[in-house]
Amino acid sequence: MLRYIGKRLLYGFLVILGVVTLVFFLFNILPGDPARMMLGQRADAESIEIINKDLGRDKPLGIQYLSYLNDLSPLSLHTNNDPSSHWFLDPDKYKPYATLFSIGKTSLVVKAPYLRRSYQTKRKVSEVILTAFPQTLVLALTAMAFALIIGILVGTLSAIHKGSWIDRLSLFLSTLGMSLPSFFAAILIAWFFAYILADWTHLNMFGNLYSVDDYGCGEYIDLRNLILPAFTLGIRPLAVLVELTKSSMLEALSQDYIRTARAKGMKRGRLLFRHALRNAMNPIVTSASGWLAGLLAGAVFVEYVFDWKGMGVVIVDGLEKYDFPVVMGSILFICILLVIINIIVDIIYGLLDPRVRLE
Repeated sequence: MLRYIGKRLLYGFLVILGVVTLVFFLFNILPGDPARMMLGQRADAESIEIINKDLGRDKPLGIQYLSYLNDLSPLSLHTNNDPSSHWFLDPDKYKPYATLFSIGKTSLVVKAPYLRRSYQTKRKVSEVILTAFPQTLVLALTAMAFALIIGILVGTLSAIHKGSWIDRLSLFLSTLGMSLPSFFAAILIAWFFAYILADWTHLNMFGNLYSVDDYGCGEYIDLRNLILPAFTLGIRPLAVLVELTKSSMLEALSQDYIRTARAKGMKRGRLLFRHALRNAMNPIVTSASGWLAGLLAGAVFVEYVFDWKGMGVVIVDGLEKYDFPVVMGSILFICILLVIINIIVDIIYGLLDPRVRLE
């Protein structure tokens, strides 16, 4: 089991390293000068040179890459009292850190991964992410809960009434939900429910989890703003879960123990929910765990359309303003989150099914 866990951790580390490398070189060869964007109309050659030197963009690309890895790594090299060194750590930026040992002017220190600072706001990227991520997490969990509840219910009804109008309607809606692009679906749903039917739904086309009180009493949680983005984000996993529940239920209902229980006169409700659905849940839970990780990473378009102040809005704003540290940090954070979730799921599979460990 330890070997199995070690392999998964190694694969996860290699994936993260690959994403770090790809993201760094991609954003450092894109056209556009962050220094010129920061200075605006005040940009001149001397000022641009000073800003690029402060950002470390005056060094060769390979040195910038190694310096970026040094920033991200919890174990980092620190050259004492030498700001010109590639491995110099500014104490004001890297606090808190602990020195493990020193050799000459170079020290090995332990610190939190440093994602650098925003070009525009000068805030630490980690602070920007920690402010936005809870909004994305609430949205993803709500969308997943909606997809699970409705998907299992509709899928079970489709299996029970196979070939009926309920089954055909669920198949049509599932196909539509899978084929509808998230960006288009978000615009369509916002327009229909928050504009055309606004007098009946009383929903806002744009909004955040927190709204400002009109009477100056501060912020309050406005759950109305969560309904449309969560519904939009949950459409695709809902479509998958409906068909998956249906196929799993049909397979469970065809088993010998179900026919035996039915022959013995077991009540239909108990037979369906206590035996058939219970045994059909394994693939559903597996799919739901994967979809939850996907929703955390794939909410960009939905958040942007509904102006939901989560990771999606942060990434799009960063791209528009050439705020590369924010975009790079956000992508890396999402990548690390997905890798961690996948490793946890793989370990759980290994504990539940010993055959998985042989792969």
